[in-house]
Amino acid sequence: MFAKTLITSVALLAATSVLAQETMINEVDVTTEITAIENEAAAAYWGTLDADLEAAILARLVDRIAEEGSKIMIDIDELSLANSIQNKLGLEDAVLVGQVGISNAKDNSKFDGYELTVTANAAQAFAADGTVLEGAFTDTPEYYAALIAAFADGVVSRLK
Repeated sequence: MFAKTLITSVALLAATSVLAQETMINEVDVTTEITAIENEAAAAYWGTLDADLEAAILARLVDRIAEEGSKIMIDIDELSLANSIQNKLGLEDAVLVGQVGISNAKDNSKFDGYELTVTANAAQAFAADGTVLEGAFTDTPEYYAALIAAFADGVVSRLK
């Protein structure tokens, strides 16, 4: 009897701690200053970066959106898209860098702040048919989408 009660209590406690760890989100706010744009290729995408990154993060959190929850604030510090020649020569890498802040008006344990950097070397770009792009120019929409996806994954994976 005691063992059965203990097992039930441990299972209930484990389930409660898993639920308690899942951070609910009520807002995602991304801002990019024009000075964050490092080159012309990056400037072509700047107009939609904020909305694209917000949408990517929200898509990963669709089951965790709530009226009361944490706010994710991201200030993009750098966006640079290198072409493959620059990348091969080591002159430049496609990179997305931003300051991430998490706040919660009701739960101090959910506060966080850090700098997140994602490079094209870390992000995997895919062609429309799903094949991995190799040797393609990193100033393409596919690499831009890969940087956005990798950044969104990084933010969501670090939620407390």
